[in-house]
Amino acid sequence: MSGNTTDVIVIGGGTDGYSTALRAASLGLGVTLVERDLIGGTCLHRGCVPSKAMLHAAELVDGIAEARERWGVKATLDSVDWPALTATRDDIVSRNHKGVEGHLSRAGVHVARGTARLTSARTVRVDVPGEGAEEWTATRGIVLATGSRPRTLPGLAPDGQHVVTSDDALFAPGLPGSVLVLGGGAIGVEYASFHRSMGADVTLVEAADRLLPLEDEDVSRHLTRALKKRGIDVRTGALLEDVRREGAGVTGTVRPSRGAPFPLAAERLLVAVGRTPVTDGLGLEAAGLTTDARGFVPPASWETLETAVPGIHVVGDLLPPPSLGLAHASFAEGLLVAETLAGLASRPVDYATVPRVTYSSPQTASVGLSEAEARERGHDAVANTLPLMATAKGMVHGQGGMVKVVAEQGAQGRVLGVHMVGPHVSEMIAENQLVVAWDAAPADVAQHIHAHPTLSEAVGETYLTLAGRGLHQH
Repeated sequence: MSGNTTDVIVIGGGTDGYSTALRAASLGLGVTLVERDLIGGTCLHRGCVPSKAMLHAAELVDGIAEARERWGVKATLDSVDWPALTATRDDIVSRNHKGVEGHLSRAGVHVARGTARLTSARTVRVDVPGEGAEEWTATRGIVLATGSRPRTLPGLAPDGQHVVTSDDALFAPGLPGSVLVLGGGAIGVEYASFHRSMGADVTLVEAADRLLPLEDEDVSRHLTRALKKRGIDVRTGALLEDVRREGAGVTGTVRPSRGAPFPLAAERLLVAVGRTPVTDGLGLEAAGLTTDARGFVPPASWETLETAVPGIHVVGDLLPPPSLGLAHASFAEGLLVAETLAGLASRPVDYATVPRVTYSSPQTASVGLSEAEARERGHDAVANTLPLMATAKGMVHGQGGMVKVVAEQGAQGRVLGVHMVGPHVSEMIAENQLVVAWDAAPADVAQHIHAHPTLSEAVGETYLTLAGRGLHQH
């Protein structure tokens, strides 16, 4: 077995891993990145990027119906050419994949194609298919970035056709006529929205009493109302029991918190009940590491993301809360760890100001504390909400939605959280992230002028109202 030495070994080539590798290399460190599959990981190949490509296609389909029904444009939808749609999606993924690999090559990162296993706190064995094994030693440190996989239902393994997870839902054959989505978090909501746009009958089942249970209650309420208006059968506070394959699909029993249980059948079941860290075969014990009860690898320091074993850092989906399991948060974690390994003083990730987005139709976007969280944490909080339909551009889009700002009482009270539902709100959250992160008061933001007519006027008007200067005081 050959032996090699480098400054930093990164295990895993997803967003967290390749961002760590690129930043470390830019700081002059020698970096070996080990990846057993494709550079880019779940986010690029099975999650964020391909799903948003498909959701854009769904938006185009919805636009045809809106053109005909609302605007008098005599447009018709012949059909959805599934092979052509997926070819465009795959081309976008492929170009991004080549771009990331090109960046790594130009940065001088050595990519080892194989399966990594820790053999000590400083050494890694890499098994390369057909070529044997290599041993690598890291002089500065090792970064664990092996990501996560979807949770599944006991006794009902995914088959890629009738029972699918978020990893393979986009790659299932064709478009089903009916879909049962289990899980009302961001992933479940997005896939329910996509399949409804493509014409499927969709039932969305969530055990909690509302969709997106980690978001502000007003976000959940507005989103649920919008999804129901689109024809999605939303069942919150409900359990799915006795699920089994039957014929050309699945059947099960929905047990709501109120009312009688009822049977449900669908061509496809999409399981979106969360993800679990991937650490099997990683050799944590050999390096002196263990996971917690949920399978995460907790850091000893959130300031550096270093584990209890000096020199071993962890990023991405291996981290427990408050890490959010979001690609953009893991990108920031990678930068932090790379800079720490290079001896730089780097600011830790502020998870409280990481934006959260659901790319359904309508979208949701938020940052900071919900109104309930603000009060639970002892803030003397006030909230102001403005419907997007109160703006001219909101009327043009016609989807409804709202902007809600949560702030401390008083002229100089800080903005604690911003929550939005509506078209394109994912593109409006960045401004509000800065507002929350910089502890701005509504009066600080109210002096800045938002373009007219835009959806962002709703944001500006909400801050104006909290500052006592609003034109739509309520």
